[in-house]
Amino acid sequence: MVQPVSGPIVAIDFGNSNTDLVARIGGKRQIFHQPHVELPNPELVRSLLRQAHIDQSLLTNLVVTGGHHQRLPDVIDGIAVTPVNEVTAIGRGGQALAMLEPTSAQPILIVSGGSGVAYIRAQGNVYQHVTGTGVGGGALLGLAHLLLDTTSAAEIDALAQQGDPNRVDLPLPEVVSGPIGNLPPDTTAVNFGRLMRAHAQYSRMDLAAALVTLVAQVVATIAINAARAHSAERIVAVGHLTDMASMRRAIARTGAFFGQPIETPQPAGHATALGALLHWAN
Repeated sequence: MVQPVSGPIVAIDFGNSNTDLVARIGGKRQIFHQPHVELPNPELVRSLLRQAHIDQSLLTNLVVTGGHHQRLPDVIDGIAVTPVNEVTAIGRGGQALAMLEPTSAQPILIVSGGSGVAYIRAQGNVYQHVTGTGVGGGALLGLAHLLLDTTSAAEIDALAQQGDPNRVDLPLPEVVSGPIGNLPPDTTAVNFGRLMRAHAQYSRMDLAAALVTLVAQVVATIAINAARAHSAERIVAVGHLTDMASMRRAIARTGAFFGQPIETPQPAGHATALGALLHWAN
């Protein structure tokens, strides 16, 4: 029988937009995060450990996942570097944030929202990539650069929370003459559709709200369809995309349209690094 690892463990997820570190030292968990600055290399690893105030001399193994983690050597300063498949890391991290053990038989869908979005079905210790979309955090920031002249997720979030997406989008009553199923009247019928019309009046805050709504609806609708297609009982959204309160709210609202709750535990940006750590430790 394989025994769980009890000593100090550090896991790093090298994402396209963010780098996340999760450590378990002395029975305590700590989390460190920074924006992506360069491709994985030994000096970057040393810098991350220093910034997270982790004593390298305590470590015998470093767990890595995400992005270009394969670029790292097998050993850094005497520390063995162990890769964990990103699908496994996402699935296990999502289970942990959903308060499930890898022994659980409950099938769930993990929505990992970063620059793009990956959808992982997790059941027990079996993890399967079922679909994905390029409409995620990268699309949000790229379009915000064009429409709002900012690539700050915090600024976009603050603007969106003050805006009304239906000053930019067209809701159902403006497109159809009667109700559609149980959808509420302020349901989006045409994203950014109002901008086709002359004299549309909207603010920068409204544009931000509409942009967040667009991304959230794509992410959530794919999640709902994937969960149904793969018999997943719960949907759990993780990753730095869910750092934004406006995004969490828009994702939850889209789930409500379809009668499907979408859980957004917080914090969840470190989910993949956490999953890598837990998978290797156990």
